[in-house]
Amino acid sequence: MEALRKLERIQTLLSFIHSRALASNHDDADRFLAHFLLFFCRSYFMFHGMDANKPQSIFKFLPVLSFTESYIYQLDTLNENNLHPSPEDSVSETSRSDCLTHTSNEIKDQNVINNLHETSVCDPFAPLLSLLHSQGILTDRIRTELKSGIEYWALEKKLCGALTSKTKISIEDAMRAIHLKSFDYRVLNLLLYHLTRQQTNELHMEFLSVSEFLVEVSDDLYDYEEDVINNNFNVLRMFVAVYGASMAPKMLAKCICEVEEKYESLSKTLDPDLSLNYWRRCEEATKEGGLNSGHAYGTWTIPCVIADEDSFRAQSANKKSRGA
Repeated sequence: MEALRKLERIQTLLSFIHSRALASNHDDADRFLAHFLLFFCRSYFMFHGMDANKPQSIFKFLPVLSFTESYIYQLDTLNENNLHPSPEDSVSETSRSDCLTHTSNEIKDQNVINNLHETSVCDPFAPLLSLLHSQGILTDRIRTELKSGIEYWALEKKLCGALTSKTKISIEDAMRAIHLKSFDYRVLNLLLYHLTRQQTNELHMEFLSVSEFLVEVSDDLYDYEEDVINNNFNVLRMFVAVYGASMAPKMLAKCICEVEEKYESLSKTLDPDLSLNYWRRCEEATKEGGLNSGHAYGTWTIPCVIADEDSFRAQSANKKSRGA
């Protein structure tokens, strides 16, 4: 019963978090989570000796994995919305306050009411940690990875705020942020090790961390213009801010080549069958994204750099208003 009460409280907190991120769309969130979990199962289950094509393998662990990722996603949406309030998506402080009041009025547990604001701001993962602990699946490593998520959001806010205020940023902060960005993959992977009663394989974790970096960079290049408009963290935006518009593509290409070399080196240390299966999975994911290449991550295409982000946002807003 205590576990059920904890779950009920966390579901209430998730509703509260969603009320703070009023611009998010339920359908978009559901699609993202479905796509994310499918990608995770297809790409990571093989490292645990499981077949993602067998339903029993997926559904056995899906409740824990989906709940954890949903919790992280809600917090990530809240943090991103705080970075880019737009006229059409913003909500007045009065409306936001009314929504929070309505949410609190529906809560029967006074302890939850007292801790809503405090939990969401001071220790956003406390309810999730409590639930994982109650289920006996919380480890120090998982706790550390969740803390890295908090560090990522702090860096995201710092870096994106610096770009809008035209303040200098460091390449060290930018690289740290891109490495931390995939913390949710590592949390789910660590949960999977614990759920399957396996020891964490450090070689696999290191290899997947390098792979995650390449995936994040690929996503950032694809989403570059949208991230400029919304003031989201994007590795190319950071490189432009550090190195300038002319040098940024060259420096990022150099960075990608260095990481690819590490990826190739680590892949040779894996079991040959596992390495081949993962390579095939990466090629499959690349083709699903509409790209074809001899390389597992497709052809690297760095988009045209946006030197004046303010002008680009203004032009985008004008086009949007004319098309409305």
